[in-house]
Amino acid sequence: MEMTPEALAKFFETVLPHLNERQRRVVVGSMADVLGRGGQARVAEASKMSTNTIWGAIREVREGMEPTERQRAPGGGDHKAIQKQPGLLLALDELVHPDTRGNPMSALRWTLKSTYELARELKAQGYQVSAELVRRLLHEMGYSLQAPAKEKEGASAPDRDGQFSHINSLATEFLSQGEPVISVDTKKKELIGEFSNHGREWQPKGEPTRVNVHDFPDPERGVNAKAIPYGIYDLSNDEGWVNVGDTHDTSEFAVSSIRKWWYTLGKERFPDAKRLMITADAGGSNGYRVRAWTYHLGLLAAETGLEITVCHYPPGTSKWNKIEHRLFSFISINWRGKPLSDMRTIVELISATTTKSGLTVQASYDQNWYEKGVKISDVDFEAIPIKRHDFHGEWNYVILPKPTV
Repeated sequence: MEMTPEALAKFFETVLPHLNERQRRVVVGSMADVLGRGGQARVAEASKMSTNTIWGAIREVREGMEPTERQRAPGGGDHKAIQKQPGLLLALDELVHPDTRGNPMSALRWTLKSTYELARELKAQGYQVSAELVRRLLHEMGYSLQAPAKEKEGASAPDRDGQFSHINSLATEFLSQGEPVISVDTKKKELIGEFSNHGREWQPKGEPTRVNVHDFPDPERGVNAKAIPYGIYDLSNDEGWVNVGDTHDTSEFAVSSIRKWWYTLGKERFPDAKRLMITADAGGSNGYRVRAWTYHLGLLAAETGLEITVCHYPPGTSKWNKIEHRLFSFISINWRGKPLSDMRTIVELISATTTKSGLTVQASYDQNWYEKGVKISDVDFEAIPIKRHDFHGEWNYVILPKPTV
């Protein structure tokens, strides 16, 4: 086959830019093979490709290249950094290990150091790495970048799973019989005043809502009050009730909130109810060790005639309480970026909370004063008609109705 060097160069200049790596090898290998003796040198000069590449392409063409989506032969390409730099993985693991949380032998570990810091330290040891390479290697080693999780509230209870199962079976029974099941808890206390609230909302450009620089209370300006939202979430109706107080988060306040829910919503939603099931955290104003919680529930049972079943989540598992992710989380989303300037604003923002799934919320301001540190005498406590379950009676019990004393 006769072709001038100029024509050959023009051919490659026109064709090669439009081909991928594998296609270029097919073209140059076939051309060099067809040209015969001296073809490899002529093709190398005209295509500006190395003789080794062209020789490999000729060999591939002669051996018969099968159609494939791969551009390179198996094993082709640059070697991995960990192959070219022995000891790189070990060096990286030793850097990360001292800052590893949890059990270092677990399948999932996480680092507190940034990839840029790790890359700089590895370079100081003589390794050629980038922050992106460090990120990929960390993922391959089982690390992931994570924020601290608010889950450590105490030692894990031995019967944690058993208590979850107990709560679930009881709630299923109540719901199947049309009896109310509510999840209760106190939401995080909020400062009342012109303070910054986490999150952002749409505003005219350059016109953000102006708030105080500092978040600490200012008694002289009368903005030292805190809102205390106590929530009740009705599982059957996907409905929330929030009683917002501004004195103290006491057991009396907690039960008063449940009482308000019952007379405002519960009694209407469940006119034939004989029983009420409450799921609550293990601590706080509704904790299982708090005498006042049990005492005031006893008064509520006597007043309403309801048999009140209470199940507490085990210590350290408050985030499993349904009110947290079915009510409180959406309230926080709804008022994000908005200063909670006064009690009316707080109540209205809570009441405006909705979701696509149908959640509705009502809220009210509780003007009553709730005193801290009120003691329940042994006589009053022993008079509560309480029946404890066989399984963890300290967490699971029934308060029977009785005439108000």
